[in-house]
Amino acid sequence: MSRLSSLFAHYRLWTVLIGWSLWGQAALAQQSVQVNKNVLPFVERGALAGAVMLVADRDKTLTVETAGYSDVAGKVPIAANGLFWIASMSKPVTGTALMVVVDEGKVQLDDPVEKYLPEFRGLWLTTQHDNDHQVLRHPARVITVRDILRHTSGMPFQSALETPTLDGLPLAVAVRSYAMTPLLFEPGTKYQYSNAGINTAARIIEVVAKQSFEDFLQTRFFDPLGMKDTTFWPNDEQSTRVVKAYSPTPDKTGLQEIKISQLQYPLSNRQRGPMPAGGLFSTATDMGLFCQMILNNGEFRGKRYLSEKAIKEMSTRQTGEWIKDSYGLGWSVGDGWLGHGGALSTNMTVDYKHELVTVWLVQHAGFPQDGDRAQGAFIDSARRLVSSK
Repeated sequence: MSRLSSLFAHYRLWTVLIGWSLWGQAALAQQSVQVNKNVLPFVERGALAGAVMLVADRDKTLTVETAGYSDVAGKVPIAANGLFWIASMSKPVTGTALMVVVDEGKVQLDDPVEKYLPEFRGLWLTTQHDNDHQVLRHPARVITVRDILRHTSGMPFQSALETPTLDGLPLAVAVRSYAMTPLLFEPGTKYQYSNAGINTAARIIEVVAKQSFEDFLQTRFFDPLGMKDTTFWPNDEQSTRVVKAYSPTPDKTGLQEIKISQLQYPLSNRQRGPMPAGGLFSTATDMGLFCQMILNNGEFRGKRYLSEKAIKEMSTRQTGEWIKDSYGLGWSVGDGWLGHGGALSTNMTVDYKHELVTVWLVQHAGFPQDGDRAQGAFIDSARRLVSSK
């Protein structure tokens, strides 16, 4: 073959390869747009104010898209870096943090909580209760670290002192109030979704790590992963990006703006307790990074955050078969996935079957019309996006 013919052949090959590459990128871009398009109809009919949607695989973020408004009345478009109260999506972050100190040998999952927090010695269990009297006895066994992470401790959702908001007490004080509160049932026998249990796990981290819970999260996850906008206390700049929250109007045909009733304002006030079970604010990008680390079995971009054994413990069902709720350690779990939602309808999922991360950020306390179907439309689009790579 002559040199000219050889060059022409190479040119044709590169043209084909570039064409395939451009076609693939165009197909991906077209599919990416569908993630947005499938959700926009819910905005247009007033069933959803706005959403930020992230789709990622093990290595990269495939798309971060927006639909609708952060402020419906002002017609302010929702931004990709909008800050959301992720509420109970904080629980998996706390559960994962606890597994770090398990990896380090500082905590054992089946140890009694009282080993780390002496105030939990001699707990009481309510056996009878009405308006006139309460009958107490000691439980048959102590509560364990595993119990508080899987919501089988018998602890209530909150203590009587956590009013009118859930962030009014320093963490250590809140946890002492749980130790003073009688259990609702024998440990390990039932499931009771409990902020108190997850907050107690965070307090154990503080004791064994000799570091505040918020600093532990910052140094172990937020800084090394590049989660620049995840915090219990949005600063002044971040506060300008907090997305407004909505609930259905009384006739359930539209949306009305609401305050976050579980938290004190201003949100930037660091006198508020951190509330590890539900106090974090974050962005889609930040939570995507956290979930990618989980999808990669605890290692991400050359750094290991926790062991594969810890990931397996978290993602394995820890609640007994007699309990309908399928919960791991700080995470809801299913067949090949783990994830968690939040009080204002936020959600994140790590899907091992599809090698997929999805983050769905909205601020809705219930939906008018069919707004609750918007997340499903997003997930369907996300799976098609990954399958089209």
